[in-house]
Amino acid sequence: MKLHNLVILGTGGTIAGQALSASDNIGYTAAQVGIDQLLAAIPALAERGPFITEQVAQIDSKDMSFAVWAQLAARVNHFLARDEVQGIVITHGSDTLEETAYFLQAVCRPAKPVVLTCAMRPATALAPDGPQNILDAVAVARYHGARGVVAVCAGTIHNALDVQKMHSYKLDAFSSGDAGPIGYVEEGSLRLVRNWPVVQVEYASLAIENIAIWPRVEIIMNYVGASDALVQALVDQGVRGLVVAATGNGTLHHALQAGLLKAQAAGVRVVRSTRCVDGRVLPLPGDAIADSKGLSPVKARVALMLDLLAEDAQVVASRQA
Repeated sequence: MKLHNLVILGTGGTIAGQALSASDNIGYTAAQVGIDQLLAAIPALAERGPFITEQVAQIDSKDMSFAVWAQLAARVNHFLARDEVQGIVITHGSDTLEETAYFLQAVCRPAKPVVLTCAMRPATALAPDGPQNILDAVAVARYHGARGVVAVCAGTIHNALDVQKMHSYKLDAFSSGDAGPIGYVEEGSLRLVRNWPVVQVEYASLAIENIAIWPRVEIIMNYVGASDALVQALVDQGVRGLVVAATGNGTLHHALQAGLLKAQAAGVRVVRSTRCVDGRVLPLPGDAIADSKGLSPVKARVALMLDLLAEDAQVVASRQA
C-alpha cells in the first residue's frame, strides 16, 4: 500500500543543537542543525517516508514568539488541507513545547495528527535522544485514527491539553499530570492506554497570520506575603489580561486578591489557575474571579490571549456591519 506524505516542519530547539564536545549535554547552542540535515542522520527514516520537509524557524524555543506561532499555524493549516498529506511532525524545543502544542490545538483544524517532538540532548551528544523521538513521532503521525495535536517524547504520547515539562534535565521530561498519557510508542508500534482525545477547535476562525499586535497578558503568582504591587504596575502599563498561578485550589493572598479584583473592575480580564502540578481549580458558586477550566498557567495565558483576540475581531466585525 502506498503511504501518503508526512510533513516534517523544523523550528529549531535542542533537538537541532550543537556542542563543542560529544560529552557536553548542557553547554550547547540550540537550533544549529537544519531539518534536512537532522533527518539525514536517521537512516531508519528512509523506509517510513515519503516526507515533505520545511524549515519554518530556527530558534531556541525559550525565544518562541507570536510571529513564529502565526507562521507555524499558517503552514500547519496549509498542509492539513492537502489530501495527500497524512499528518505533520514538528521538531521543537522542549522549553515552550507545551504552549505551542496548546496554541496549535486551539487555532488549527487538526482532524489529522499534528505531532510535536523534541530532545533533551543536542544532536552532537554521544547518545542523542532526538533521533528516536523523531522516529516515534513519525510512528504516531502514521497511526490510523490519530488526530489533533499531541506531543511525543521518550516514547510517551501526551495530549496537547495536558502535557507539561516536568524536569529540567532527564530525557523523560514531560508528564500529562493526573490525566495520564494517551499511550506509548514501543518499537514503532503504539500502545494506547486511553481513548484518543476528541479534537477541539476553539479559535479556528481567527486570522492569526494577520494579527499585528497581540493583547498583553501576563502571569503572576500567589506566595507567602504576596501583594498587589505587580498587579498595579501591570495595569498602569496597559495590560489587558492577568493569569494568576494561585496556591492550592485557586486560593489567593488577601492583598493580591484585592488588587486583582480592582484590576478586574477596571476592565482587565483575570483568570485563576493553580501552581500545583496536578489537579485543577474547582470553582465555587459565586467565585469573583473565573477559573482556568483546568489549564495550567501558561496555557491559560494562551487561551486568554485568544479570547481577547476573538473579542477584538467581533468588535471590528460589528463596526463594519
